[in-house]
Amino acid sequence: MEQPRPDAYGPAVPAPAPTPTPAPPSRQIGPYHLITRLDPPHSAPYTPWRRFVARSADGERTVLLNAPLPGADPARFAVEADAARRLLGPWVAPVTELAGPGEAPWYATPYLPALPLPVALAVHGGPLPERTVRALGVAVAETLEAAHAQGLTHAGLSPAAVLLTGDGPRLSCFGAVRAAAPDGEQRTGVAGIDPGSLAPEQASGGRPRPPGDVYALGSVLAYASTGHTVPDRGELPPSLGPLISSCLSRDPADRPTAAAVLAGLAPPAPHNTVLNSAGSLLTAGWLPGRVVAAIAHQSASVLAAEPRTPTWN
Repeated sequence: MEQPRPDAYGPAVPAPAPTPTPAPPSRQIGPYHLITRLDPPHSAPYTPWRRFVARSADGERTVLLNAPLPGADPARFAVEADAARRLLGPWVAPVTELAGPGEAPWYATPYLPALPLPVALAVHGGPLPERTVRALGVAVAETLEAAHAQGLTHAGLSPAAVLLTGDGPRLSCFGAVRAAAPDGEQRTGVAGIDPGSLAPEQASGGRPRPPGDVYALGSVLAYASTGHTVPDRGELPPSLGPLISSCLSRDPADRPTAAAVLAGLAPPAPHNTVLNSAGSLLTAGWLPGRVVAAIAHQSASVLAAEPRTPTWN
């Protein structure tokens, strides 16, 4: 009998038709009126934050608004939201606005039509093509390499943290592991944390460090390739299997660096550059057609929407 998988998502199969969901306690967070949720309800246990598409009262600004999960420590969320402003790069969802003093915590990033990676697999009907997996992997590895060089650990990478847009992925959910529980406390089973993307040393309460980001990157690549963050042996594509397996090593010392993962995924020189290895991969056709259509549909729906009780796109 097949044993239950330790990962969060299970097989990537077409999702059921979206259905309306109850509104949050308020239709407004900070100065923004909520339009819709970004994540479908079945993904909520493994999405680190509550995420909404929202619009300013004057209609001039549309943002992706992030707020802590019910029961989360708002102070830890606020600390990580502030720290996230240090994470920069072309493949980052940048934090541009924070809650003010005395407000319940939230932060905003500029809105781009985007699908969380689990939603993209559901729309596509299964694992993504290798070209797409390599492109998103290179973009995320580039971001992690730059962060690690600055002494930053992302500590929040998971399939839900990767947003797919028409021109490339965007990395979000900075600091979700640190926000979930302080160092020294067990993080296994904490709401919002994807167990398949949590490095063993972090699950037991260890301080998030770069090797934990690499473990999470391996889980993202595995999920995009197979529909599981912890795939069975032989399930990974042969061209990516050894690299992904090395990222998922239980011993942090056995994992490659983000730079080594980037080198293993990126096309060989001279087709890439030091500053942007993902550029040669993120060309027309990098996303499957169904995913592109779903992103376009979301864009049209948000443009036409009036702020109201959030519903699914």
